[in-house]
Amino acid sequence: MTEADSAVSDGTGSPVPAHAEALVLGGGPCGLYAALTLARAGKKVVLLEKEEVPGGLARGHRRGNNYYDLGVHMLHAFDPEVFETIKGIMGDERVEVPLNALIKWAGSFYRYPLQFGDMVKGMNKVVLLKCCLGLLAYQFRFKVRPREPQNAEEALIQLYGRPLYRFFFREFTHRYWGFPPTQLSATFITTKMPRLSAVDVIKKALAKIGVKDRTVRAVESALSEEILHYSRNGAEAMPRLLVAEIERMGCRVVTNAEVRGVVTDPDTNRVTGVTWRDPRVEGDGGAVHRLTCDLVVATIPVGQLVTAFDDAAPATVREAAASLRTKPIAIYGLLVNKPRAIDALYIYYRNKYFHRVGEPKNAGLIVDPPDHTVLIVEMTCEIGDAKWNGDPEAMDAVAADLEAEGLCTRDQIVETHVLRTPHGYPIFDLGFEKHLGAVQSFLDGFANIVSTGRQGGFCYPNMHKAMRMGADAATAVLERTGTEARFARPDRVDSMT
Repeated sequence: MTEADSAVSDGTGSPVPAHAEALVLGGGPCGLYAALTLARAGKKVVLLEKEEVPGGLARGHRRGNNYYDLGVHMLHAFDPEVFETIKGIMGDERVEVPLNALIKWAGSFYRYPLQFGDMVKGMNKVVLLKCCLGLLAYQFRFKVRPREPQNAEEALIQLYGRPLYRFFFREFTHRYWGFPPTQLSATFITTKMPRLSAVDVIKKALAKIGVKDRTVRAVESALSEEILHYSRNGAEAMPRLLVAEIERMGCRVVTNAEVRGVVTDPDTNRVTGVTWRDPRVEGDGGAVHRLTCDLVVATIPVGQLVTAFDDAAPATVREAAASLRTKPIAIYGLLVNKPRAIDALYIYYRNKYFHRVGEPKNAGLIVDPPDHTVLIVEMTCEIGDAKWNGDPEAMDAVAADLEAEGLCTRDQIVETHVLRTPHGYPIFDLGFEKHLGAVQSFLDGFANIVSTGRQGGFCYPNMHKAMRMGADAATAVLERTGTEARFARPDRVDSMT
């Protein structure tokens, strides 16, 4: 194994600087937007991305003649600054798509997020009455004896009442995570779970008769009518164009760059650089290169970041980081010999082998041949299990459920491409707050590094919120280090080489 401090070349032969004024670890939406923000602030930025394709959880992959997204990823316009920036960068590649999402439950399809009218019309009246009475009963009970929920089950019951929890949430939550809601932190509900608009309507009605809602709060759900933003090449376009913009400004995005270590100066409590390697290099560890830096925005999994500090992180902090788990996901991208499969952009399923199926052709994705379509089949899994490996039993289960739902027959599946990531969703299991707090306290001891985003912040932002987090982290680390920011025009080009 060799270690180099001078400039090296990446897999394309392009030089990688030995020093970066600003170093970004991870090239998902958060990291890319942080790099863009730092570049526009006049910094010489280097971004290191472990995967071959930038984009993180929002990336797309070309397989054969088609693109397959790592899940369903479309941009909301809720953050005007982020949206206008991305709109300008994407230009003609951006397409507008009306939101059309469904969820199947109780044997019927409903708009997603759930609407009150749909539930009233479609739900069994006895079940609906039980759910309303259960919600009413819990509101009165909580008013008399308020208490903080101790786990996700108690938080869900506070939000929706026991009958609706049992009817809708209990079994699905268990299947999704692989363990019961009693082992999931209540924090998950308040930061991830969207409110059912149907329940909100009931609560507003209760409020009119004096029963105020003082229970835990869930996050606001997406609008039921909204324009989303996509590309005819799928999710791959936005990361690709962001990379082009960052590099056009004289900065560098290095793919196949795995962070191996974080170098610190104990006298100043600063991060002074990282070591990285190209995992494609064969041999005993390959060539490890050192890249020095002035400041860092990290969006890689926070557990991996702390591990890279090695002995600079106390054993208790490394143990806390190791306790922060993530849920892997497997995506089966299918080329299907059928012009169209579903009447929506995507559909959530509560009792199938998979939990969501998207059809990006309905959002404008170009498919070859044109009379075929692409299905994106998402499921949680464990590393090494049948879903993760794409074993025949998993393929059969997916095909059987797709056929049972009338989406396609086995014979219509022309190609299957398995995409996967070990870091799909942070797991908010009981006690994770203590571990995360220990890790954050350790990182806060270094003035020139900020860890952020879904993986770096161990949280659940959607795409536009992740990009906002990247912008905020870039601004924060500049302010914390007292680094001068020469805010540049978007057309500024200043070569690093």
